[in-house]
Amino acid sequence: MIIKSSSYAVSAVREDQYPKDNLPEIALVGRSNVGKSSLINTLLKRKNLARTSSQPGKTQTLNFYKVNEKFYLVDVPGYGYAKVSQKKRQEFGEMIQDYLETRPNLKGLIILVDSRHEPTKDDIAMYDYAQYLNIPILVVCTKMDKIKKSQTNKVMSGLKKKLNLNYDHVTVLTFSSVTKLHVTELSNWIEKRINE
Repeated sequence: MIIKSSSYAVSAVREDQYPKDNLPEIALVGRSNVGKSSLINTLLKRKNLARTSSQPGKTQTLNFYKVNEKFYLVDVPGYGYAKVSQKKRQEFGEMIQDYLETRPNLKGLIILVDSRHEPTKDDIAMYDYAQYLNIPILVVCTKMDKIKKSQTNKVMSGLKKKLNLNYDHVTVLTFSSVTKLHVTELSNWIEKRINE
């Protein structure tokens, strides 16, 4: 997929604020600080389109980025950040659930997991929940530049075991926004979903 244009479209917290042009959408979910913004910027070859934050839990809306005038990447608020109040977390949960369960334009879900840590309870819960959505899932192991090459197999087998991965329904990629590892494969996966 060649990226010809990309732009921030809208931030939304409820359905009436979502884009109305019926373009396909690919959502990105993951813990706070897992690298969603970095992945979006790397994929779209933009430096600061998606704002990276040193303050986890800062994204509190669904952020829609329009790509090639053909589809949206949707940055979903990060989960699992302790400093966000219980009430706020519940609101996030409901907003995310509403979007993921009712959006007919949603063509795929990218779940980001930090390669430096074992999947958390939140990661496992999100993956298990995603199975029920009945849409294509891509699990992306981020920040691979931060671990030794010799650790890759250990990371992947830990991921497979913890998430109880079913490779018939799920694609798994390792990724680094620093080394651009598997950017092409990521792009191809998205392109396939939006053209289905």
